[in-house]
Amino acid sequence: QVQLVESGGGLVQTGGSLRLSCAASGRTFSYYAMGWFRQPPGKEREFVAAISWSGGSTRYADSVKGRFTISRDNAKNTVYLQMNSLKPEDTAVYYCGRGDSPVVSGAYANWGQGTQVTVSS
Repeated sequence: QVQLVESGGGLVQTGGSLRLSCAASGRTFSYYAMGWFRQPPGKEREFVAAISWSGGSTRYADSVKGRFTISRDNAKNTVYLQMNSLKPEDTAVYYCGRGDSPVVSGAYANWGQGTQVTVSS
């Protein structure tokens, strides 16, 4: 069972930037795609971004395209989410999840505890 620990959240003003990190335990990190999801207050968890096992393929929600960038460092068992031009509607708890396959189109689970991102207007 993989363990995921998110960090890097915080309070930022509109237009600001944050970089989230997700550290994974275990030896199989590089075998699987990884994804970032978020849960805004009072809403369901939603997809944000995903990256394939090698980093060669990525996918983004329309709402974050051009503003967020997902990346990974397999040597460090870590996946990142660089968030620029933040908006109040980006306020949410952000979770990373491990995919069930090497490609971005699979399902995601094994959630971490989440990290809060709050964007003030």
